[in-house]
Amino acid sequence: FTMGVEVESITPGDGVTFPKPGQTVTAHYVGTLADGSKFDSSRDKGRPFQFVIGVGQVIQAWDEGMQKMSVGETAKLTCTPDYGYGLRGFPPVIPPNSDLTFEVELLGVR
Repeated sequence: FTMGVEVESITPGDGVTFPKPGQTVTAHYVGTLADGSKFDSSRDKGRPFQFVIGVGQVIQAWDEGMQKMSVGETAKLTCTPDYGYGLRGFPPVIPPNSDLTFEVELLGVR
């Protein structure tokens, strides 16, 4: 794929409950760099991550990608730098201009 985010389903969700902009999403995630090294994980922290979707609180890959997932689904989100942390990256954790992969489990929407 060229630019943006690709969503590859690993485990299907309920197929009906998709997050809409302005809703609060609860999800577990594991983020890895192109070389497979892990840079962040809500599972390691022992608690899921919550954010309001579609309003720019998170990277564009999550705002757009998770709207394509239904509750209960686990998917792999692969994104180009423009949908991640861009040319600057997120020093020292994410190098500049990095493709990122997130394994995301969508736990809930409200």
